[in-house]
Amino acid sequence: MTKKDKLIERFLLQPKDFSFNELTRLFNTLGFYIDTKGKTSGSRVIFINEEKVLSYSVHKPHPSNIIKMYVMRQVLDFLLDNDLLIKEEEE
Repeated sequence: MTKKDKLIERFLLQPKDFSFNELTRLFNTLGFYIDTKGKTSGSRVIFINEEKVLSYSVHKPHPSNIIKMYVMRQVLDFLLDNDLLIKEEEE
């Protein structure tokens, strides 16, 4: 199992300790790059995939680096809805 596979598997488990750095790596492995709107964006960043013409905007968590659970669910829904991840059904 590759590092990419392990990262995706961990994300699909929706852990409570998933960090912003891990989220950035996840988006990077799916063909996104990170961008900001300059000095006025504050903690908001946008993940952009030009090939698929997709983007996802999120705030960097602070003061902790841990992603909130509702954001994890929203990201999961976005990735599933755009066929970037396939969630295996539990038996």
